[in-house]
Amino acid sequence: MIRFTRRTLLAAGSAALAAPSIGRAQDLQLAIATGTTGGVYYPLGGGLANILSRTIPGMSATVEVTGGSVANNQLLGAGRVGLIFSQVDACVDAVNGQDRFRGRPVKVRAIAVLYTNRMQVVTTASSGIQSIADMKGKRVSSGAPGSATEVMAFRLIEAAGLDRDKDFRARERLSPAESTNAVKDGKLDAYFFVSGVPTSAVTDLAASPGITIRLVDHADLVPKITAKHGPVYFPEVIPAGTYPGQTTDNQQMSVANILGVLDTMPDEQVTKILESTWNNRAELAQVHAEGRGFTMERQKTAAAGVPWHPAAEAFWKKQGATLA
Repeated sequence: MIRFTRRTLLAAGSAALAAPSIGRAQDLQLAIATGTTGGVYYPLGGGLANILSRTIPGMSATVEVTGGSVANNQLLGAGRVGLIFSQVDACVDAVNGQDRFRGRPVKVRAIAVLYTNRMQVVTTASSGIQSIADMKGKRVSSGAPGSATEVMAFRLIEAAGLDRDKDFRARERLSPAESTNAVKDGKLDAYFFVSGVPTSAVTDLAASPGITIRLVDHADLVPKITAKHGPVYFPEVIPAGTYPGQTTDNQQMSVANILGVLDTMPDEQVTKILESTWNNRAELAQVHAEGRGFTMERQKTAAAGVPWHPAAEAFWKKQGATLA
């Protein structure tokens, strides 16, 4: 693994956008915005940084720990990183200047569709929570500030007829690792986390002695949410046995993930990043099981949610993707 510091990462992000062309490969820096350490973006980002640094001459790719998708799009728009992992819903809001991006749109462009992110509403059998509505009066975490988890959590809470500011005994804004520790310590009843599966923080909670986890079903709320926010979400199932002690399938809401860049990234740089990543995709699957979700079949315009970078569209068509 590459070791990195925040100062190095921020410098890398500035340099990435300052580089006028791929021709300056001898000093090309690329900062990659990922997510919290308890999720999937972070390990996959580390794997991607290793691939790019090793296979693109002169490139030094580094990763940054962030709050998640919303923060990543904001960092991209501010020129502090050059490549982001993000949920599609956050990118759609960024492009359209909506919600957290009101008045500050970001011209993010998709270069690849990755795996599916699944909303996991995590609690324990002892909490008595069996639905989103049952969370009324409970202590919950709606996700880290700047995360797409928080965006999706708010939309689920609203669809369930709850008020995020009034209907909980307490609502924290914790990372998944912090949430898991709070549940273990009896300080939290449930938490929301959007990620690939399995994710380390949930596995940690599920494997804790004396705790039986429960993943709360909520797929029934998807039609109400998509009616308001568009068709970026879809129902999926987290199979029983994904986590220790999980004895039933979890009916939940999912959203696609993409790799995104600004529309100003040079075509040749995008092409080199994609060539390197695609040719070495087996390494991503070794880093985390969700790396297997990076497939040709997923490269669809509807799944990307936002416009393709022109070089990415050309790359995928050359590979044989239909994109339709």
